[in-house]
Amino acid sequence: MNQVLARWNRLSAEEAAREIVACCGSEAWAQKVAMRRPLENSASLMVASDQVWLGLNIPDWMEAFSKHPRIGERTPPRATSPQSALWSAEEQSKVAAAGDSIQLALAEGNREYEQRFRRVFIVCATGKSASEILGILNRRLQNDEAAELQEVVEEQRKITNLRLKKWMGE
Repeated sequence: MNQVLARWNRLSAEEAAREIVACCGSEAWAQKVAMRRPLENSASLMVASDQVWLGLNIPDWMEAFSKHPRIGERTPPRATSPQSALWSAEEQSKVAAAGDSIQLALAEGNREYEQRFRRVFIVCATGKSASEILGILNRRLQNDEAAELQEVVEEQRKITNLRLKKWMGE
């Protein structure tokens, strides 16, 4: 068993939730995943995380979304934990290196997305170039609310899984 996971299994439910909340941003998600302990391995943690995430309600999802900085911005929202802010910076590293024209297009796309959907644009940015993310943003601006909610929930799920693996040191 992973040493981080073994130690985490021994924490109180409150401590366990507090330790993993940065992986997702939703307090309800963190509490419900912590209640599923003990978990045997990283695969069982991912299954528990996915099941809890997909079973949450819209306000819990919105809480998680609200903890993300805009794509291309270096300043995270005030409620973001330091660990989550660090992970976001790593995940968006290719965006940070983009040229001015792409940065400007992303900023404009972010504004349009927020006006349309009333939340920050979320994409699993790990390994994606700024131009690839801009293409995804432009495509998703064509979604209706229901389709976009499905996409953003899935993107957050992917981000959470990547962060859980980082948290476990994998």
